[in-house]
Amino acid sequence: MNHAASWKTPQNFLLIISIVVPIAFSSWMALLNNFVIEKANFDGSDIGLLQSVREIPGFLAFSAVFLLLFIREQRFMLLSLAALTLGTAITGFFPSLLGLLLTTLLMSTGFHYFETLKQSLSLQWLSKDEAPEMLGKMISVGALASLVTYAALWFCLEVLSLEFKWVYLIFGGIGLVLVSWMMLAFPQFQTDVQQNKKLVLRKRYWLYYALTFMSGARRQIFTVFAGFLMVEKFGYSAADVTVLFLINYLFNFLFAKRIGRFIGQVGERKALMFEYTGLIIVFAGYAVVETAQWAALLYVIDHLFFALALAIKTYFQKIADPADMASTAGVAFTINHIAAVFIPVTFGLIWLVSPAAVFYIGAGMALISFLLSLNIPKLPQQGNEVRILNWS
Repeated sequence: MNHAASWKTPQNFLLIISIVVPIAFSSWMALLNNFVIEKANFDGSDIGLLQSVREIPGFLAFSAVFLLLFIREQRFMLLSLAALTLGTAITGFFPSLLGLLLTTLLMSTGFHYFETLKQSLSLQWLSKDEAPEMLGKMISVGALASLVTYAALWFCLEVLSLEFKWVYLIFGGIGLVLVSWMMLAFPQFQTDVQQNKKLVLRKRYWLYYALTFMSGARRQIFTVFAGFLMVEKFGYSAADVTVLFLINYLFNFLFAKRIGRFIGQVGERKALMFEYTGLIIVFAGYAVVETAQWAALLYVIDHLFFALALAIKTYFQKIADPADMASTAGVAFTINHIAAVFIPVTFGLIWLVSPAAVFYIGAGMALISFLLSLNIPKLPQQGNEVRILNWS
């Protein structure tokens, strides 16, 4: 083996892309609420509209399978990362509703195609035995990158007092440089199974589709409105939000790999039941919380539960035909974003009347997810996809 190139493995490729995304996307998310309120004068309905537009590319993620007729998955994923980092870099130069809608659309198109392809390639390149722990390790590495990113964000905002536009440019630019290096450094990796290049919808995957849909719905409550609550109700500054994210990703760095190992040990059903029970409590807590400190605690706990959601991916890997990974990844992201397209804008209107109602609805979503998770078999596999209502 060429020892100089021995590090150029699919596993290391996946770990490095797990570093790139936090640098660009996490910085975009961390600054967003303060940027739109302080520079673009957004209210709840404006942020809802922006977040709905952000999710449109996710709704169209199924189109990735058609583009794979013309470009290989690995190359497509890197080009998507380039769009994500470029969109982040230019965000700060367009502090208006229209400008933010356009830059967000560019950034989000790259992000959602990337996430679709990352899921597909991860499940193709990793064995079923190594997938839970490796996926957890990817989250852990991404969390470490996020820790460094948020520390640097805090330094830029508090010590250097840089304007938002320069901060966006710095972090988006760093991500773009890393993507360019990866395009040159890594070879094209081969996959063992030829992927279907058409849309695949199978009745026996129905529980996976349902869990994915509910995951997308409740994720919007956290992504859009939990962060907005911190800024609007409790007056968190951009630096405060950055510190909160630092805490979140410190926990992910410390525990995500262990959570992946935990899922491998106890199984997907118990892991998801635990996650959704916790989320019911967290969302109900958001609805009634009155102090900034308790709100921050809920936010950290909420974020930690996200690592358990990788159990949905490992459940699918166990029940799926290996040739369905690429196509179903696109379909799954579309299903995940059906709710994501309409929830931010409609819930933004609900927010104007009652912020607590938004979080009570989120608790109801978590309850539905809990009931669905009860239907996962103890040992899921092809032919044993669900405990009841097997439509294969």
